[in-house]
Amino acid sequence: MLNNLYDTQYLKGDITGGLVAGVVALPLALAFGVQSGMGATAGLYGAIMVGIFAALFGGTPTQASGPTGPMTVVSAALVAAASQLTGSLETAMGIILLTFLLGGVVQIVFGLLNIASYVKYFPYPVVSGFMSGVGLIIIILQIFPFVGLSSPKSTLAVLKDLPRLATELNWQALALGGLTVLIYYVFPLITKAIPSALVALVVSALAGYFLAWDVPIIGDIPSGLPAIQLGTMFTNIPPEAYMLIVEYAIVLAVLGSIDSLLTSVIADNMTKTKHNSNRELIGQGIGNMLAAVFGGIPGAGATKGTVVNINSGGRTRLSGALHGIFLLTVLLGLGSLAAFIPLPVLAGILIPIGFKIIDTRGLKHLRHIPRADAAVLIIVLLITTFGSLIQAVGVGVALASLLFMKKAGDIGEKNLTVEAVDKLEDEKPWQDELEFFEKYKNKVLIKHLEGPLFFGFTAYFKSQVKQIEDHIQVLIIRLDKVPYIDQSGLYALEDAIFDLQQRDIKVLLVDLEGQPMDMLKAIDVIPDLVPEEHIFPNVARAFDYLKDQLE
Repeated sequence: MLNNLYDTQYLKGDITGGLVAGVVALPLALAFGVQSGMGATAGLYGAIMVGIFAALFGGTPTQASGPTGPMTVVSAALVAAASQLTGSLETAMGIILLTFLLGGVVQIVFGLLNIASYVKYFPYPVVSGFMSGVGLIIIILQIFPFVGLSSPKSTLAVLKDLPRLATELNWQALALGGLTVLIYYVFPLITKAIPSALVALVVSALAGYFLAWDVPIIGDIPSGLPAIQLGTMFTNIPPEAYMLIVEYAIVLAVLGSIDSLLTSVIADNMTKTKHNSNRELIGQGIGNMLAAVFGGIPGAGATKGTVVNINSGGRTRLSGALHGIFLLTVLLGLGSLAAFIPLPVLAGILIPIGFKIIDTRGLKHLRHIPRADAAVLIIVLLITTFGSLIQAVGVGVALASLLFMKKAGDIGEKNLTVEAVDKLEDEKPWQDELEFFEKYKNKVLIKHLEGPLFFGFTAYFKSQVKQIEDHIQVLIIRLDKVPYIDQSGLYALEDAIFDLQQRDIKVLLVDLEGQPMDMLKAIDVIPDLVPEEHIFPNVARAFDYLKDQLE
């Protein structure tokens, strides 16, 4: 009977994966709770509820969910805005928790309406600029806690208040924070069997405790199960807060959906499975609703937790649920000990995480990608870091769309899409390909790209490339009708070529010139991924080369 509900062959791996993911999640949950402004307890409550229920109801069996950097930054902005509106955090809790609850509801609606199929069309510069901005926010807001001081609530206020560091800096706090960062980066060089974040947390906290240093600590963490907060979230909500609630709920839902689905794709690649996007959003929504009900911060699919879960043997949704249950047992058994963790130690964990969130890949190529993409990325990054998170996404999407439409209009292309077919094998060969195609169609595929390769086309292109069967030895990509490639298209082409090469499928580029050629050379796709001898001025030259190779 049990085997009909659960395949017991995965039990050992699920238990190991869940426990290791829980160990990884513990210091992050505490740190993100403090970062949100609601306290370490709220981080634990959110990690427990989202971790358990997103795993049980979601669409990615190996997903480990909990508070993440982007979701926490948005939550912190909401806490600051709601507290300013009502005068204090205590009076703002109804607004905050109701927003978290509504955000979960919106995610469920997204899943029911198949919104997941549209999330993938977000332009890369917008996502890159937003994520890099989130990383900078985390780093900037931890500067003062890192040295034992209370921090202003906004990034601009932190920068204006920097002179205070020279007169009020706590050297003992700085030493603990520095020790935490050092352990975080050095310990993986010794062994990766134990998460470095956990080692940094334990060692630095013990050092601060036994040395009796005068540094700020987390403080009291309630023991026992969290109390239901439904009464709080539906009382004393001023009318002027309604728009704030709706805006932040939508942003949390959209960001949580993107964050979770990106992690789901990583899980798919590692386990060679296929997640259910709509079910994943429903599961995340249920988890975030329950997190709000019990006073926790919202979360999403956590990439680090998911990767260690899979690498440790997790294969079913039981592993993700066990990761949340582990955190619950920590709350019930060790909550009183967590109260003594110094805040500079949590800052020392968050600062490296902030640097990891920054999209160094996108920033590194700023000088080489199209100027319009670079402008969108920088604008979104600056608005995210120093302005409004909500406006950053809206402005970014609008700018990316307008700039693309202008570019497409300047190019004068009338047809922006290729022949709509599900598989590359279904594409009809052009007249100059017929003879070669008939002879080698079991070994060679030809992909015709027409019009600009931009963010609206990349998902379709990636899905076609993934369906190429293993017996194919060569893919020829004809680009004679591609006048322009934006940043999203550039990385989609790079990722597709890399994935094909991992499967021992050779890629030839034909009729590549102008802006597409310059872009591929600028980010070293040529010659690092595609050598010069695999680039041909016309398809006839490519066929001559392949005839010698295949025969």
